[in-house]
Amino acid sequence: MNKFEKLLSLNVNDKVEKKNGLSYLSWSYAWDYFVKEYPDATYEIVKFDGKPYYADNSGAMCYTKVTANGLTHEMWLPIMDGANNAMKSEAYEYDTKYGKKTVKPFTMFDVNKTIMRCLVKNLAMFGLGLYIYSGEDLPEYIPTAEEKIDLLQKIKALISETSTNEIDFLKFFKVSATSELSYENQLKAIQMLEAKKAKSK
Repeated sequence: MNKFEKLLSLNVNDKVEKKNGLSYLSWSYAWDYFVKEYPDATYEIVKFDGKPYYADNSGAMCYTKVTANGLTHEMWLPIMDGANNAMKSEAYEYDTKYGKKTVKPFTMFDVNKTIMRCLVKNLAMFGLGLYIYSGEDLPEYIPTAEEKIDLLQKIKALISETSTNEIDFLKFFKVSATSELSYENQLKAIQMLEAKKAKSK
């Protein structure tokens, strides 16, 4: 398992905050875990004329760059209020079915908060907490090489024990060899074959 896969498979749900439908991973936990995997990691807050954000009439955006093991990923995140509305340098109004609402201008507190959230999103490009941005509740589990071998051996044994036609079995899963089965389909295959074995007793 490489470092991307290791970070991708890490369950960070107990470090996640939910706010207005969005999930936020604690930046201190994210950075702490990340540098344990990449001790040489560095990050950069991109600045525009000395300011840690870019702003125009449409809103404001923060940018970060993370470098680890010679690889650099860049990320960006808009400055938003608690209702996920874009914040600007000046207050503005917008219409809702309940009447007009006002979005306050952003402050340096909002900028700081956005930078740290952007950094966490940046770390996700290396695998850490990436599943959060895919809208999934849990990370994808990535089995070790040993686990993959054990599962394949079990499938082959069950195919033999249940006298299952291997060609039909492979057609069912749309693969040309058992080694091409995904982890999820390996588990599904074992469940199906064990159920068949139980019925034959």
